[in-house]
Amino acid sequence: MAIDWICKHHTDLGKEQLYAVMRLRSEVFVVEQKCAYQDLDDQDLNGDTCHLMAWQDDHLVAYLRLLDPESQGGDVVIGRVLIAEAGRGQGLGHELMVQGLKHAQENWPDVPVYLSAQAHLQGYYRKHGFEVAGEEYLEDGIPHIGMRRS
Repeated sequence: MAIDWICKHHTDLGKEQLYAVMRLRSEVFVVEQKCAYQDLDDQDLNGDTCHLMAWQDDHLVAYLRLLDPESQGGDVVIGRVLIAEAGRGQGLGHELMVQGLKHAQENWPDVPVYLSAQAHLQGYYRKHGFEVAGEEYLEDGIPHIGMRRS
């Protein structure tokens, strides 16, 4: 089935799109991963934050957030990377990262990209040019590691 990739500046998000994003983030991070944490962190609607969404038959199946380098100390920051349960097993994870990096480059040319990866996903991110940048740490009880792509 066809995937509709949409990347929007937060000021262009419709309320239905924003609701779908928040719902899916809660489903995956809070319910599925059993991580009680404050997902709404005041960055979704600030600065030049952009939201990359993959829609399939009017369902949000993949998502990531791009935080602008001005608000993040110099790097574009990719976060909240997820694939809905219904979208898994279709190769959407790699396409999501390709699309995310493409939009980061279009919006902030030649700026390094940083992300906080779940430690077990280092290999996935390495395939997209990321290298470890720092020591492993626990975030919400899950091992994470900083990774950067120059």
